[in-house]
Amino acid sequence: MESVDGTPFGVVHLDVPPVTSGLAVGSLVAGTVSILVSLLVICFGVVGSSWTGVWAAGAFTVLGTLTGAGAVVAGLLALRQIRRPAPPPAVRFTGRGLAVAGVSCGGVGLGLSLLGLVLALVISLT
Repeated sequence: MESVDGTPFGVVHLDVPPVTSGLAVGSLVAGTVSILVSLLVICFGVVGSSWTGVWAAGAFTVLGTLTGAGAVVAGLLALRQIRRPAPPPAVRFTGRGLAVAGVSCGGVGLGLSLLGLVLALVISLT
């Protein structure tokens, strides 16, 4: 406890434990979903019959792309939130590894979704 100069009063700084960032957790979940959806895109693109498989792959590509992009954005925001310094009574955030994993999983899911769509188009045209 610190005393305030010139008064009989003191100031107490409460120790607030760090909290795992919700953005980091959400980024990791969305990145994982993006990878799983991209596997569906590849399966529909390769196994699906001609244009039906391409349409299904295209529909799932939209979902995989949106979740992958959302994971990347949420992960980058979480990294910024975690890196920001906080004065003593404020809440500090942790979860840098979760945020990095979310960004990387989201990027991989985004890339695999687009690769699966291109593969489906190439297979259907040949």
